Amino acid sequence: MSEDLISRARAGDAEAFRALTEPHRRELAVHCYRMLGSMPDAEDAVQETLVAAWRGLAGFGERASIRTWLYRIATNQCLNALRAARRRPAKAWDIPGVEPPEPTRLGEAVWLGPIPDVFAEGALGLPVGPEARYEQRESISLAFVAALQVLPPRQLAVVILRDVLGFRAGEVAEILDTTLALVNSALKRARSNLERQRALWGQTDVQPAAGSPEEDAIVARFVRAYESSDLEALVELFTDDVFVSMPPMPFEYEGRESAARFMALLFGSGRQYSLIPTRANGQPAFGAYVRAPDGTRRGTSLFVLLLVNDHIRAMTRFENTAFAAFGLPQSLPEH
Repeated sequence: MSEDLISRARAGDAEAFRALTEPHRRELAVHCYRMLGSMPDAEDAVQETLVAAWRGLAGFGERASIRTWLYRIATNQCLNALRAARRRPAKAWDIPGVEPPEPTRLGEAVWLGPIPDVFAEGALGLPVGPEARYEQRESISLAFVAALQVLPPRQLAVVILRDVLGFRAGEVAEILDTTLALVNSALKRARSNLERQRALWGQTDVQPAAGSPEEDAIVARFVRAYESSDLEALVELFTDDVFVSMPPMPFEYEGRESAARFMALLFGSGRQYSLIPTRANGQPAFGAYVRAPDGTRRGTSLFVLLLVNDHIRAMTRFENTAFAAFGLPQSLPEH
């Protein structure tokens, strides 16, 4: 069947080409998301991958599978994007009349964005190669994807292909058109850098299982504290080394005291919030809506939580431009 589709696609049959590539489209998007850290950028890379595959189908030698061939094109499209530095720039603080507290530091990966669980799930159930080291759900967590973003492009590609997808070293060398020795060298450096970054986020600590009673209990306490603007109750949920970030703004706050100052700013002026639950990157997430003077509730941000044991280890705040991907409305009716 596959050989027939390849022959028809080479003859210009667009439907045959779609039948060949569509089963791999979602997993390619998740792959590009890991590499680029942004779903819009990943979707652009997948589109460019399919265009390149359509144009280059005559050169497909069938030594590898269509899937491996598409991964080769997608990986190199992402590397081209990384080398071209077409990344979203840092955004200045844009709340008039409000000064943010002094940040602990300024983040680098300001282009980082969330991925909806409902999108990623279609790619996570697929089998990975025998050399994979990371559990698939962990490999889309914000902590993991953020850690990937600080790696040099070649290290980034190698560690995803080897340790996330489980391609053999020889296959990775072919995908990247390099030598086995260079793949192994890049992988060694990437693993060391990646583990150091994951530890900073608390990614190596024990996290409650998705949908478990333990996770539900922490989430319920978070919602009660946030919707009642109870700063003290919220801060009690934070670990001592809690980490708060807000891409595309570079401000990052580490530690309870620093995070509390930032949350006090959000709760200021008597703001009242409603939270709509969703899931992003395998983690609990919420669309946050603030009550407007006319009684409607306007979407302000999307929060993604990283839970460790029975506390919140990290909280990432994204802008409401992320709402559409999660099916969240920009406003809620008065209630």
